[in-house]
Amino acid sequence: MLFVCVHNAGRSQMAAGYLRHFAGDRVTVLSAGSEPKDQINPIAVEAMAEEGIDIAHQVPKVLTTESVKESDVVITMGCGDACPVFPGKRYEDWELDDPAGQGIESVRVIRDDIRGRIEQLVREIVPAG
Repeated sequence: MLFVCVHNAGRSQMAAGYLRHFAGDRVTVLSAGSEPKDQINPIAVEAMAEEGIDIAHQVPKVLTTESVKESDVVITMGCGDACPVFPGKRYEDWELDDPAGQGIESVRVIRDDIRGRIEQLVREIVPAG
């Protein structure tokens, strides 16, 4: 599963962190950005730490055609047309505010929205285990 946002520093990293937490090794989790930053958003790291999930050591990565080809499910979050589309894959676009430049209260709202979406996704597609 691939999560894509513009900077790969907030939304996609939080989503990937939740999916790793809930699905463990039952799913391969990738994340990338169309214009990745050089580090994870520290407020996103703080918000996820409140949930007991450590994303501090993740590194923003550039979106590649290969990462899309490797994935069965591609979730985009505000990256527009930057994400290549291949037949036979499940695509979803999640409309979420960008946590960049926002305080912890706002980022918690975004985090909680992402958590709910990930919990639903896990119920739909992750093998039981």
